[in-house]
Amino acid sequence: MYNVLAYGKMIADGLRTDAYVTALSNAIGPNSVVVDLGSGPGLFALIACRLGARRVFAIESDNIIQAGRDAARELGLSDRIEFIQNVSTKVTLPEQANVIVSDLHGVLPFFKHHIPSIIDARSRLLAPGGVLIPSCDRLWAAVVEAPEQYSNLVGPWEGNGNGVVLSSARNLAVNIGGKIRVAPEDLLGKPICWHELDFHQVEEANVCEKISLSVDRKGTAHGLAVWFDAEMLGAGFYNTPGSTELIYGNAFFPFQQPLGVLPEDRLDVRLEARLIGDDYTWRWDTTLWSQGNEKCSFRQSTLFGAPLSASQLRKRAGSYVPEPNEEGAIARFVLSQLDGKNSNEQIAAQLLKHFPHRFRDHYDALDIVFEVSDKYCV
Repeated sequence: MYNVLAYGKMIADGLRTDAYVTALSNAIGPNSVVVDLGSGPGLFALIACRLGARRVFAIESDNIIQAGRDAARELGLSDRIEFIQNVSTKVTLPEQANVIVSDLHGVLPFFKHHIPSIIDARSRLLAPGGVLIPSCDRLWAAVVEAPEQYSNLVGPWEGNGNGVVLSSARNLAVNIGGKIRVAPEDLLGKPICWHELDFHQVEEANVCEKISLSVDRKGTAHGLAVWFDAEMLGAGFYNTPGSTELIYGNAFFPFQQPLGVLPEDRLDVRLEARLIGDDYTWRWDTTLWSQGNEKCSFRQSTLFGAPLSASQLRKRAGSYVPEPNEEGAIARFVLSQLDGKNSNEQIAAQLLKHFPHRFRDHYDALDIVFEVSDKYCV
């Protein structure tokens, strides 16, 4: 989840915020119903009211939604905005919206449950002929020379001044994507648009594309830079290297090793984003061709960037028979007491009685009850 400082940075990004406000101005009429999906502190919901929307539903699962409620009350808009603290896929509205506005991006649009949330909202919450803001994201990729960023990734593991090389950690580091700022002079070839997300049409949360990236100048290729542009109703913004910086930045997918490249070399890349659990796993398979010959190839994935111990791997085997540890036993006990009859205080007292060695006092036990009930109770 974002914290209040991160939300503040998003609001302070004038190009981003102004693009959304322009699109809302073009979409909202006096009888409009608006859904602000992932509303955060409620800025777009409040703006939609100011622009004349008849009714606004602000949907946000995080506690930051309270800031929006407070602002609506202070601005005298509470009668037209309903704040709903939940994930949008679990929300049913009394009427469909004419406009759905959202900014659920991370560095890229393939971020957590952004795409499934849009697909669900479009099918259930949007009236026929309604407007989605943004309407389309276009994703771009280019080969980049990024020696400083690459050194930041691998440098600590290749030579740390102690005469120890941690090669296994280096292998993890080069399989982790990151956020960077790319300048036009860092590009080794022309960017290509490798995928288009039409939010009125998209039906699949995952993407897998094969692309060919040309090299236009001699240099050292350290990885792929990937970014997106957003198209809205009469507005939009661009994360292209050289454009005014936006909060999103550019994604960086490093290569296994730096690659010396020449003009007319080509890199064939299979770029895949797959939603697994709560977020995306990225895979980038790269082959460098020089003068018609394969020079080298890499197979990389953010899945390879997550260290797993032998015990963790054992627990992920289909044949593994799980047995709860003490923390699991405590969680199971608390869940067994969540029957709609016991108060938090009563459950904490029982928890302290059953696990006296685990808790310092009643308040320590109560913290665990709060944590479990907050996650699993309505």
